[in-house]
Amino acid sequence: MSNNIRKIVKNGAGTYSISIPKDLVKELRFKERQKVVVKKYGKGILIEDYPNK
Repeated sequence: MSNNIRKIVKNGAGTYSISIPKDLVKELRFKERQKVVVKKYGKGILIEDYPNK
């Protein structure tokens, strides 16, 4: 669990970033520069694959 603790980093005027652990990216089969959807989920966030149309 402790290896999944991340810091929020400010990038410019109004954007923030959080790094995703490599093992989770591999498990979810996410790719570099892949589009994702970020949603508010209760008191947290949910990151999902962007649906291809």
